[in-house]
Amino acid sequence: MTHAPTFLIADDHPMFRSAVAHALGSEFDGASVREAASRSALEKMLEDGTEFDLMLLDLTMPGAIGFSSLLWLRSEYPDLPVLVISSNDRPRTVRRAQQFGAAGFVSKAAPVETLGKAVRHVMQGELWFEATSAERSERDAELMSRLAQLTPQQFRVLMLIAEGLLNKQIADRLGLAENTVKIHVTAVLSKLNCRSRTQAAVLVKTLDIDEEDDLE
Repeated sequence: MTHAPTFLIADDHPMFRSAVAHALGSEFDGASVREAASRSALEKMLEDGTEFDLMLLDLTMPGAIGFSSLLWLRSEYPDLPVLVISSNDRPRTVRRAQQFGAAGFVSKAAPVETLGKAVRHVMQGELWFEATSAERSERDAELMSRLAQLTPQQFRVLMLIAEGLLNKQIADRLGLAENTVKIHVTAVLSKLNCRSRTQAAVLVKTLDIDEEDDLE
């Protein structure tokens, strides 16, 4: 890479973002780093047209449920490599991150040197899943297939359904007409083969990070 890289850090902890930004600045001369503290801020930053070389994503941010942001990124920005950085480094979490399309995974407990190595590997088009055996889950593959059918707006509606919001509340949150939201909800339920909003919400919850992921 001949140009100075541009990074996007998505994490809701300011001190951690600052630490990662400092590490990236030390590793890459002239690097540009932008930050997002929530799912909505992440969307707005990507929509402004800036081209990023790498995204560093925390799985637990306001507006996100587990792997939902990762799946959304892989669907909407398939050419943007995503390096997941999480405090939950259990084997199943790492395996799911890889299966859901991440280019790498780094534990928040890892030393700065490991982060630097991971970033360089991913930016060279390689994967970085240190000492992890990735076992494919057919259940997760089927979940990815169902969610991939949704448009970006339908995905946003689904996430708000999962939060328990009613159509009027979703309309207010997204700046849409209530009838438009109703149409989106109907489409979401149909595409996901869900009979009710509750069933759709339960489906989204399966994207959450399982605290007992070593039991699978």
